[in-house]
Amino acid sequence: MKNLPIDKKIILFDGICNLCNTSVQFIIRHDKKDVFRFVSLQTTFGREILNHIGVDIKKINSIVLYEPGIAYYIKSEAAFKIAYELNGLYKFLSFFSVLPKSITNLFYDYIAKNRYKWFGKKESCTIPTSELKCKFLS
Repeated sequence: MKNLPIDKKIILFDGICNLCNTSVQFIIRHDKKDVFRFVSLQTTFGREILNHIGVDIKKINSIVLYEPGIAYYIKSEAAFKIAYELNGLYKFLSFFSVLPKSITNLFYDYIAKNRYKWFGKKESCTIPTSELKCKFLS
């Protein structure tokens, strides 16, 4: 697929979810090595990437981590791989990836299922500020 940076990991996220948008802002603040780029699942480009890697948007709950040309990860596995790349103590959250995916995804799915109820959602995707625009793909 063209237009994808091969040296960056791409996080596809739910652009209308308040929890997801807050998480993206958190990741940006702690991504000191500039590892990640972001794409909302609601955008045409986000859907093109999902189609390219063979992920059905109806079967995911808010996050996909895609390493172009290598692999993609969903749910708790994506969250642990993202945490591993962050600076500080957040890297240690990836320790929980040793637990069975069936258990970690159970927690992930519970939060994903209730995220709109607990944290709310926006009517449309957040538009990044001019200084953060380079972090978002379109």
